[in-house]
Amino acid sequence: MAQSYSLDSKHRMLSGYDIPVLGYGVYQTPADVTEDVTLHAFKTGYRHVDSARVYRNEGPCAEAIKKSGLPRSEIFFTTKIPPRSMGYEQAKASIESSFKQTGLDYIDLYLIHAPYGGKEGRTGAWRALVEAQQAGKIRSLGVSNYGVHHLNELESFIKELEEKNGKGKGGEISIGQWELHPWLARPDIVKWCKERGVICEAYCPIVRGQRFEEPIMQQLVKKFGKTPAQILLRWSLQSGFVPLPKSVTPSRIEENANIYDFELGAEDIKALTTDEYSPCAWDPTTSND
Repeated sequence: MAQSYSLDSKHRMLSGYDIPVLGYGVYQTPADVTEDVTLHAFKTGYRHVDSARVYRNEGPCAEAIKKSGLPRSEIFFTTKIPPRSMGYEQAKASIESSFKQTGLDYIDLYLIHAPYGGKEGRTGAWRALVEAQQAGKIRSLGVSNYGVHHLNELESFIKELEEKNGKGKGGEISIGQWELHPWLARPDIVKWCKERGVICEAYCPIVRGQRFEEPIMQQLVKKFGKTPAQILLRWSLQSGFVPLPKSVTPSRIEENANIYDFELGAEDIKALTTDEYSPCAWDPTTSND
């Protein structure tokens, strides 16, 4: 029996904070429409918005948070260190810039966007994040697009920091964010995370609409009377992931949140299990930088 979910459901992270199980993604959302569509997402019931420095829309997201009328504590906001800002000093500047752009007192989750910049760049960026967390600016930390080899490297670095500075002083990987869907299920990465209590977030959870005509999708659409996007988002939820669908269309924003009145059975999950490795976006997990 799958866990019962609602729009209010949350997962507890290793940091001790909770993350809403459904996020609203603003990748490629133009800055001049971001505030309005994010406000619509909040009105629909979303309480989690996923931005990044490279999206250039942190400020409008924060304006939506302020204008929503909701308590700040009820909204979960994520941003990310850009690939070009890897390294300790650059990451520190990136974090400071996020606070200038948003005017927020704290950021719920700050991720390293991609594992570029070499080991020194990655570990330097992590150190900057840990310092900001210890200063109370950032509540939870994580990474995006890391391969297992990058995750192992970071885990070792966290242990080094703890040996040097004391237990709990190395930070914790609360979240990992990847492109995740039935055609890119990343079992090795997901296994690594589950063994350590790291929560996986899924971007491109509806595969940019590229797989909607697949026979299995059409069968499930007919079976449940749901759209392909809703089927895939439900798959993501039942996989234990935090899906981050993105849309600037109000009706789609609402549709993507309407995934709590049905449940995929074991046979449906099995039918959606493929051995494909088919990214529809970039794939930095394979980087050996």
